Amino acid sequence: MRWILIITMFVSMSSFAQWKDYIIGVKGDTLNRVDLAGRKQGPWVHRYETIRGERGFEEEGEYTDDRKEGRWRKYSLMGDLLAVENFRWGFLDGQSQYFNMAGNVVREESWRAFNPDKLYDTIDVEDVMSPGNFNQVIVKNEGSSIRHGTWQYYDPVSGLINKTELYLLGKLEKGNDPMTLARDTLPANAKKIQKPKEVLDFEKKNTGKKKVKVRDGSVGY
Repeated sequence: MRWILIITMFVSMSSFAQWKDYIIGVKGDTLNRVDLAGRKQGPWVHRYETIRGERGFEEEGEYTDDRKEGRWRKYSLMGDLLAVENFRWGFLDGQSQYFNMAGNVVREESWRAFNPDKLYDTIDVEDVMSPGNFNQVIVKNEGSSIRHGTWQYYDPVSGLINKTELYLLGKLEKGNDPMTLARDTLPANAKKIQKPKEVLDFEKKNTGKKKVKVRDGSVGY
């Protein structure tokens, strides 16, 4: 039994010896590990205090060779979930979601990360003339993330989409709110919405007259 205890202690000490720095979490696991080369590795927790009006927050996720990898979560200092972000090579990649203090989604973003170790990278671009088919495009690597895909903005109360944007390699291809989308998708022979009778009577009555001032509730000085 004594030998088993000694071996266990030796293995434990050896595993800690490979880290230049680390902390022990509440569950006894090692967090915020820095290897002998000074690179962040494994699970990390960052805490940023409130300063100069900027709200503080905490974020947790994993590092691989000093770069954020995979899913990271961001919380308020009170423990409320603020964001879920995905990383690759240390840059935003894929879908990210952002929440209000009530826990409702207010925005969804889509990113594409580039491998900073390559001078050029390839990216799949959907063929607008043939949806569902993708072509590979070679682009110069700027070593960062670019907006690529669908961005959606939500009403925090109703949960309905307020606005949708489509980005292609960082360029805004189309941005619409739901009303504009509905208008743009009407068939060519669709009837236009008729103006209310009161509006038509007002326009008829004031046709040919000088510009009529209409009170809009604003106060002028």
